[in-house]
Amino acid sequence: MFKLTRRYVLKSIAVLPLATIGLTVFGIEPYGPKNAEITMVVTDPLALPLACSCVQGFAQRKYEKLADFLQSKLGKSVRVVWSESLEKAKNEHGLGSKTILIGKDSVIRFDSKKLKMEVTAIAQLTDVAGSVKQKGMFVVRRDDPAASLLDLEGYRVLWGPEKCTEKSASPMSKLKELEIETVGGEVCETCTVAARKLIDETNATKVAGIISSYAERLLIGCGTIEKGTLKIVGESDEVPFISVFLSGQFTIDEKKKVLETLVAVRSSKDLLVSMESKDGFVPYSESSQK
Repeated sequence: MFKLTRRYVLKSIAVLPLATIGLTVFGIEPYGPKNAEITMVVTDPLALPLACSCVQGFAQRKYEKLADFLQSKLGKSVRVVWSESLEKAKNEHGLGSKTILIGKDSVIRFDSKKLKMEVTAIAQLTDVAGSVKQKGMFVVRRDDPAASLLDLEGYRVLWGPEKCTEKSASPMSKLKELEIETVGGEVCETCTVAARKLIDETNATKVAGIISSYAERLLIGCGTIEKGTLKIVGESDEVPFISVFLSGQFTIDEKKKVLETLVAVRSSKDLLVSMESKDGFVPYSESSQK
């Protein structure tokens, strides 16, 4: 299901998108010169090399197009590295002296803290509806009697990893707010693992899973689950989705120029299509963290 191009050389075989199943995909060839002045590390789960082309016009973001745009406006060479984590990107390709990080807000914050990297959030990428948010979806099997969050009292929950706020802290907070007590549970590293566990545990009762709001289309489109197999009984509060961070030796003027260039993406219709975005990038707002 992966779309193979000259730039995206996949040396391992997988049948489901990395964005949902979490398989390690080796050998995604970086775009741009190895000694580029700026390295762009992309961990966005909707980037084409990290997802697939199963759903037309979705999860096929072309960050090499953004790199070309930045290079033309900044007058500096840009290299794109795609990876499922900052740690893997650093180990496999290096981060360079000036790094632009683009991916899930909570994941970049988690990974950078682990690597003791200082990062500064400067922008957020809007989706096709103009939103910069995502949320977690509470799902159960279609034959489960639960119809709302209030029905999850006493359920076992399949949470997401700590670094994915929409599948961990945010839904936990929602259940606490509603004073719903769950029993036990476990952490599933990906949405696919959670979905498959729900489907395969046919003898289990009172079990719910959490998937990211963007993942449902991929799970169905790529054949991981059939439409209608799972039902949504609630959702967590919204949290930031794709954010842009800077790390390394950027001067104050360079940081301003990068932000101005990202905001200028909205003026290019072709680039908006390539980035699957309504308004392109908007300046980072601390209020979006709430």
